[in-house]
Amino acid sequence: MEMLTKLEELILLSVWRLKENAYGTTIYNYIADVTGKKLSLGGIYFPLDRLAKKGYLTAYIGEATPERKGLSKRYYHLTDRGIQALGEIKRVNEIMWADFPEIALSI
Repeated sequence: MEMLTKLEELILLSVWRLKENAYGTTIYNYIADVTGKKLSLGGIYFPLDRLAKKGYLTAYIGEATPERKGLSKRYYHLTDRGIQALGEIKRVNEIMWADFPEIALSI
């Protein structure tokens, strides 16, 4: 399986965490809340589209809403391939972090 960027990993994890409420703004806000870093909102959409094209996510259009002036939201859902990619990322991270000294974590 190909290696994903850290942002792609964070996006996939956010989609998994947000479940049925995973769309651009909620994904952006979740990543910003967890990391403490503000990305550009537009910077989320390019990787979302790329992950969908690669088969890690599916996208679907929700209902139009009055609060969005009749515009609909594009929701994202993890595919089996996306779930497998997250499992592989977790496996690799566990290997890479194995035996890292606890004292180094407090520095």
